[in-house]
Amino acid sequence: MIIGVPKEIKANENRVSLIPAGAEVLKGLGHRVLVETQAGKGSGFTDEDYTEAGAEIVDTPNDLFAQVEMVIKVKEPLAVEYDLIREGQIIFTYFHFAASEELTKAIIKSNCTAIAYETVRNTSGALPLLIPMSEVAGRLAVQEGARCLEKLHGGRGVLLGGVPGVEPARVVILGGGVVGTNAAKIAAGLGARVSILDIDLERLRYLDDVMPKNVVTIMSSPANIRKAISEADLVVGAVLIPGAKAPSLITRQMLSLMLEGSVLVDVAVDQGGCVETIRPTTHENPIYVIDGVVHYGVANMPGAVPMTSTRALTNATLPYIIQIANSGFPKVAKDNPEIAEGVNVFNGDITHKAVAEAFQYEYIPLSTVI
Repeated sequence: MIIGVPKEIKANENRVSLIPAGAEVLKGLGHRVLVETQAGKGSGFTDEDYTEAGAEIVDTPNDLFAQVEMVIKVKEPLAVEYDLIREGQIIFTYFHFAASEELTKAIIKSNCTAIAYETVRNTSGALPLLIPMSEVAGRLAVQEGARCLEKLHGGRGVLLGGVPGVEPARVVILGGGVVGTNAAKIAAGLGARVSILDIDLERLRYLDDVMPKNVVTIMSSPANIRKAISEADLVVGAVLIPGAKAPSLITRQMLSLMLEGSVLVDVAVDQGGCVETIRPTTHENPIYVIDGVVHYGVANMPGAVPMTSTRALTNATLPYIIQIANSGFPKVAKDNPEIAEGVNVFNGDITHKAVAEAFQYEYIPLSTVI
């Protein structure tokens, strides 16, 4: 198979979808790998690194998309890339369709096969291609939230861990999954007082068992959320419904309960966000203030640490890329239910139920069209 690695064009996105070591593995299996020039620069890889690994460098995204059978990316295609996608071409990336009807319509129109990293699900029910970036985003959420709490950035002027004689900050985390767990680890490690809210009692029992004593677990409910955020210095939105729009847990009205200069970091922003007032921002301009509350809505948080996140991503995606390249589509989807779970759009049909429900489109089970 001919596999393409384009340069990411989302603002301040420094990750690349395949490291040279991955290209070497694919080349060794008999596949061709085309890499757009400078695609790896932000992650510390040169064109020479890729050519030494057996990849071929192409000058433009047009050249790349025109030649390859599968495009592997990090972030969803942007509007300038829509017309480059060919019928029957496989696009393997983070799509987060439920956050953008425009993107959904464009991919439907292209008649490509859209396999979303975020909905590939393994036999244990986990999301193996979402986990590494969720780990990065959860840890970054606290790092960025702590920075936003500084007075210089509009925050309350609170040091997350406090100092002897001065109490630490209060951190509230909505969601006890991978993002929330990693956010709690970092916040607790810095000495903050941490509360994790979730609707899964078994998950709360687990977190209560493994977390340090400065972390408390609370059953999530509207009343408990209102109470928690009214006392919080930093709130991290870490909820996830795979493939679907995130539930809105903090409304505009609830901002009035929050402390002046408190900070909201909504990691769920790429799925529409769990804060009603959140909107996507960029690393260049990450924050804005509504009703005295600092909002951080960067939709590609791991792009800030590409030396870490690019490697973590390839570690997770490469086995799936190999399976798709070796078997082709649709055979791989018939043989591998994990990859079948990742197919959100196939030949103009929406094949993931949560995506169809997000926009009230018709849902067509993949098994009926391949």
